[in-house]
Parts: sequence; C-alpha cells; structure tokens
Amino acid sequence: MLEFKEKYVNPFTDYGFKRLFGEEPNKELLLDFLNELLKNEQGKIANLTYLKSDRLGNSEDDRKAVFDLYCENEDGEKFIVELQKTKQKFFKDRKVYYSTFPIREQAQRGSDWNFELKAVYTIAILDFVFDSDLDEPNKFRYDVKLTDTETCNIFYDKLTFIYLEMPKFNKSVELLESRFDKWMYVIRNLSKLDRVPNQLRESIFERLFEVAEIAKLSKEEADAYEESLKSYRDLKNSLDTAYEEGMEKGMEKEKKEIVKNSLKAGLTFEVIANITGLTPKEIEKIKNEG
Repeated sequence: MLEFKEKYVNPFTDYGFKRLFGEEPNKELLLDFLNELLKNEQGKIANLTYLKSDRLGNSEDDRKAVFDLYCENEDGEKFIVELQKTKQKFFKDRKVYYSTFPIREQAQRGSDWNFELKAVYTIAILDFVFDSDLDEPNKFRYDVKLTDTETCNIFYDKLTFIYLEMPKFNKSVELLESRFDKWMYVIRNLSKLDRVPNQLRESIFERLFEVAEIAKLSKEEADAYEESLKSYRDLKNSLDTAYEEGMEKGMEKEKKEIVKNSLKAGLTFEVIANITGLTPKEIEKIKNEG
C-alpha cells in the first residue's frame, strides 16, 4: 500500500468526495454544506435521503445519466451534487440534460396531474475556471436561474444551477467570514492541512476532519483511495503537461510575430535577439519563413 504524504483525503478525488459527502454515516456533512449553500434560497433542510445515482431515460435507447450524488429532502426537492475535475466540452449542456431526469421523474400518471413540480438544484464543485469567467477573478460562485433577458427578473425559480469555481477561492484561514467560507476553505485545502485550524473548531468540521483522516481508513478503504488518488494525479499531470506545451507553442508564436514586426521596423538582429532571447540563426530562420 502507498505511504500517503497527506494526512487527510483529497476531496477532489472520486473516493475522497464520496467518503465526505456520499456515505450515509456522514450525511450530516452534506446536509450542513447544502444548508449553508442554499440558506438564502429555501430555509433549513431537515433531512436528506440518498437516491440511486444512475438514471435511465424512458426507454432502453435513451441516454443514461450518472450523478456523483443524488438526494432528496423532506419536501421532495431534488439535489444533484457533482465534482468536476477538468474542463469538459459541452459541460453546461450536460448539466442541463442531467437536470431533466429529476424533473421527468415527478410526472404523475393519469389525467389529474396539474404539472406542479418540486424544485431541482444542480450543484457543481469545479476544480477549474471557465474561460468565460477569467475576467472575474474574485467571483467564485455562480447562481443560475431562468430569467427575463431584459429585466433580469426570475421567470422560474424551481430550477437552479450553482457553480463553485474552487481555484478562485483564495481566502486564508484567518480571513474566513462565514460558515460557507469555511466550507469552501475546507474543500479547497483539506489535503494540504496537517491539523484542524483553530478557526474551524466547530463540531461539524471536527467530524469532517475525523472522517477524512487517512490513518483511520481500513486497508480496503486505503487501497480504494490510493487508486482514486493515482487517477486524479495522472489526470492533473496530463493537463499540466498539455497546458505547458500550449504555453510554449503560444510563446513561440508570439516571438515569431515580434521578430517579423521588428524586422519590418528595420531593427537589427542583435536588437531583436536582446528583445526575444532568440539567437541570430533562429531569427534568420523566421525571416526566411516569410
């Protein structure tokens, strides 16, 4: 078995996320997190029931949806809670598609149903930032509902998408202001900590740190976490490599443009070399490429 360097599980691994939020004995953790996330939405959730997380369409030919977590409160409102580690093409489309399953499940047979629906919440904890959100470095939470485009008034309040872009949450433990801040901090930093910070000395977070402690895992649990952690690290390494290669290609293209523009401006090879860090031979090659 791997000798873990960290003291606590990484919530961004599949195993870590499910251990903290997807197990019946630890349901109080998910309940508290959702209550803090949604307290301005609908008041206190008293209880949650975990539901089957893979949903099928109306026929065998329909697409299947697999949720990380799927649960229901005492009022019949549904909650899809997912962890997304990487950017994915059409990610928002997938979230909208997933939300249709708990909506369709509410359809009652017979002619007397009046189409009244219970609320559906789709919550995504993201280990990345959407490209479209890069110009808002301090906004990490996005609450999305159906609204009128002109007045921005809410047209329908029972379908809610919440996105949490975790890399943007950079508050230090000393600057945490609310219980929700504390949840964000724990999710973002749990695997980097070696003890419970004094600012998190509350029963719910002490329980979370207890559940997350790797030393308390059984051998089977530790093996499962090791496999999940390896998959997560392999994924991150692949993305980091792709990013670095993309940056190198981008820098190379930028340097070529600088060389071409400098040559047009009549600058000497020596000056261009000082600007770009390229050798005269490399500058000559770019010049000949036209």
